[in-house]
Amino acid sequence: MWAPSAHGRQPWRWVVVTEPTAKDRLARAMGARLRADRLAEGDAPEAIEAVLARSYGRLTSAPVLVVACSTLAGLEMAPGSRQWQAEQAMAMQSVAAAIENLLLAAQAAGLGACWICAPLFCPEAVRGALALPEDWEAQALVTLGFAAETKAPSPRLPMDQVVVYR
Repeated sequence: MWAPSAHGRQPWRWVVVTEPTAKDRLARAMGARLRADRLAEGDAPEAIEAVLARSYGRLTSAPVLVVACSTLAGLEMAPGSRQWQAEQAMAMQSVAAAIENLLLAAQAAGLGACWICAPLFCPEAVRGALALPEDWEAQALVTLGFAAETKAPSPRLPMDQVVVYR
């Protein structure tokens, strides 16, 4: 809750999902959208089903799912305007900062966590599965629980590939 946010608006909204039926409903809704998208792209049905099974298992086996949403409620400007688009980007950045705080808090508490951006591909499926308010736009979800295994951190690019000094 103490993450920085553009204009101090705190545009993040959180949905904590712990009930198995809610996790199942969410995983199935997101999976249905992914299946439709991948079939439309011409992907092999067997490959799609393998991805869906892995995703379903990931979402339904996590003790807690935290769905991070953004909202632009209360902004008094024309949707689609240049300023509205900038406010959308700032809200997304603010939510991302709040997610990072959640990940750091989870780490400090000895929990495993994984940031998953899949809701960006199916915000309407997430909204329907979780009965979200119309102005809440799903941005990501974070799985939380005690890690089943300890993994080495993923490799990172060297500094000289990501930082430019002027």
